[in-house]
Amino acid sequence: MVRILSVGLIVSAVAIVVWGVITGYDNVLSVGRMWQTPGIKPYENPIPVMAAGSMPVNGGEALYRAVAAEKITPPISLADTRAITSGKTVYQYYCIHCHGKNFDGYGTVGQSFAPPPGDLRSAKVQSMPAGVLFKEISYGIPNGRQPALDTTVAVDDRWHAIAYVKSLGLRN
Repeated sequence: MVRILSVGLIVSAVAIVVWGVITGYDNVLSVGRMWQTPGIKPYENPIPVMAAGSMPVNGGEALYRAVAAEKITPPISLADTRAITSGKTVYQYYCIHCHGKNFDGYGTVGQSFAPPPGDLRSAKVQSMPAGVLFKEISYGIPNGRQPALDTTVAVDDRWHAIAYVKSLGLRN
């Protein structure tokens, strides 16, 4: 009986020491534990006041979705070298995984699809109006493999990617 009581007292003492260390860690050190981070208690910070003019009153993503693809015109010059360079970066970040480094649909992800993603240097893609490409990239292809990227890729980046794809030309 004394043995059980001794073990109980030792376990209790260890538990109290552990509790003290954890409490000291939380209250004394600046790093604290997870419940003290701003990501866990965002309601403690005041809501920032929105600057005047920060809400758009015209333009925006909803207009692209509402307009027929053939009527959408690019807001940039698709021949602009800065747009093409930026589009190459966008392609390498978002598109290369499916369409591949040779633009033929045999990227690391695309090669597992049957049929593979479209060849971006094909006559079909190269002859598409920019607005049609924009809508397919943005909102996906119905019954196709192109996912909707409107929530993933910024509007300007989608236009830059189109400039880059158009700059590739037809496959020989």
